[in-house]
Amino acid sequence: MSIFSLRGPAHAAGRFILGLETSCDETSAAVLQDGRVILSNVISSQVPTHQRFGGVVPEIASRKHMENITVVVDEALREAGITWNDLTAVAVTAGPGLVGALLVGVAYAKGAALARNLPLVGVHHIEGHIYANFLSEPDLQFPLLCLVVSGGHTHLVQLTGHGELRILGATRDDAAGEAYDKVARALGLGYPGGPLVEKLAREGEACAYPLPRALLQEDSYDFSFSGLKSAVLNLLNRAKQKGETINGADLAASFQEAVVDVLVEKTRRAARETGASTVLLAGGVAANGYLRLRLVEALAAEGRRLVVPPVILCTDNAAMIACAGYHRLMAGETAAADLNAVADWPLGT
Repeated sequence: MSIFSLRGPAHAAGRFILGLETSCDETSAAVLQDGRVILSNVISSQVPTHQRFGGVVPEIASRKHMENITVVVDEALREAGITWNDLTAVAVTAGPGLVGALLVGVAYAKGAALARNLPLVGVHHIEGHIYANFLSEPDLQFPLLCLVVSGGHTHLVQLTGHGELRILGATRDDAAGEAYDKVARALGLGYPGGPLVEKLAREGEACAYPLPRALLQEDSYDFSFSGLKSAVLNLLNRAKQKGETINGADLAASFQEAVVDVLVEKTRRAARETGASTVLLAGGVAANGYLRLRLVEALAAEGRRLVVPPVILCTDNAAMIACAGYHRLMAGETAAADLNAVADWPLGT
């Protein structure tokens, strides 16, 4: 078990939320004070386990969550310097994600909340990613625009208040992060693919291979990366059939340029339409340095500001779940005892 831990400063009395995240291949527990101070954020990564398979194996992920969750929770409470008796509520990712993985976290949270008579809050995984921004800047002012880019999701979301989301656009097929992983596999780079493609792209020419930018010219904020992924795979297959050599770095750079062009342009348009002066970036792909740079430049040119969480809060973690759960709790929203895992849970519903 590989554990990363993030610990905050000492604390006085307050509302303490235990957050749990098990939607994919990270087992994480965190303690958050008053919705803004991270007292602990313990993450057990399964990446070494899944690397040899080239991706996440759902059954193995579920088993690893079962092995790790008690250890991770105990460590989160220890680092926060509190006990179960000090907690105000338990927040848990209820979906979307791998159903077996989700069930581990939900079952643990339900049992813990019931045994200790604590309120239980079910959190949407993507809402958690959005709220990671409030951990780095707790006093963000609405309205806000957020670009969510992760392995399974690509959304443009307008936020007019806590819990008040309007979906402007979403992926129609492959998400950006999914396309990164599939292209990485095709290039023989391994797993997880996003950081490896980004690293290789730094050595290549972004204009080397002409690749499609789907829906870029359409009057829509929806995304589509399936065609781009297919174009890369077809290019590699044709080259193999002809005995030609493809420059991997150039192809990685050209692919990344196509993805980022679409993400940046649609975000810029949406910021104009909504009048948002502050734009948030969220999700695992938010850790991509080139995407961050391009967004900062494009938004700054129009007098807008980009807010991005620290890299450790971009990837799956429980602190973001605790933050989203805190704001739901403050709005009087708690889950019933029959809270269940939902593998396919549309954002905003």
